[in-house]
Amino acid sequence: MAAETPDEAVDVATEGVMRLYIDPVDGEEIESSDRLSSRYYESKFPAVEEVVMVTVRRIAEMGAYVQLLEYNNIEGMILLSELSRRRIRSINKLIRVNRNEVVMVLRVDPEKGYIDLSKRRVAQEDIAKCDERYQKAKAVHGVLRQVAEKQGMFLKDLYRKVGWPLYRKYGHAYDAFKLALTGQADPFEELEVSDDLKRQITSYIQRRLAPQPVKVRSDIEVTCFSELGVDTIRAALLAGEACSTELCPVQVRLVAPPRYVMTTMTLDKEAGRDTLIAATEAIRAHLDANGG
Repeated sequence: MAAETPDEAVDVATEGVMRLYIDPVDGEEIESSDRLSSRYYESKFPAVEEVVMVTVRRIAEMGAYVQLLEYNNIEGMILLSELSRRRIRSINKLIRVNRNEVVMVLRVDPEKGYIDLSKRRVAQEDIAKCDERYQKAKAVHGVLRQVAEKQGMFLKDLYRKVGWPLYRKYGHAYDAFKLALTGQADPFEELEVSDDLKRQITSYIQRRLAPQPVKVRSDIEVTCFSELGVDTIRAALLAGEACSTELCPVQVRLVAPPRYVMTTMTLDKEAGRDTLIAATEAIRAHLDANGG
């Protein structure tokens, strides 16, 4: 087995020979077959009291063995005493194999590679924050992994050149990617990478992170007891649809009298909600003015 120590990661696998890349920064040995694996963050290990996302791999007498998804699947352990604040009657009700869990880091031994974790110490509000951060980091990872595969690069080198500098500058690389997506700024301007690589990254960002349209719905009841009730209702619904915008087109359809449903497909959920509220007010105003 041969080993190489280039200045940056290079795929050195040759037919019939498994070669190693010696990371010049971490000093880790990386098989060329693992060139598309990397932790999400610059720190090799999580910090004590950091809240992280893990997946449960097996349950033993002492506790649950897990993999830290954001740290290249390094192993950690949740002791039984750290599973719940309450008395444990059934472990399977608290934790299951192959299920993701949000946990807190209690102890880290970098030399031995031991990481002790706790589930019971995680505050409820931290679960949502951790999940949001993880989902964003996972999206960033997906983009960088595709680019690394396309360019024949080691993923860890791409993180070192692009991902981790963006985390340092913007707090989260995902926020930098969103700037690139909207064209508000060029987050790659100060990075020491080629223009071709920048174009590749931007292209994959546009493919993977482009916002998807969402459907916003509102159920309403419309009645009018005047002589021109049917015509008044029809005109009121048209007044609602007239609140449509280019980004939030409004449609009204009958469910069963007096129930109607208004919908809009939009890239901006809040804008869609505001548009339907305006449409509802327009319908109400027309009905009030015409005996509805």
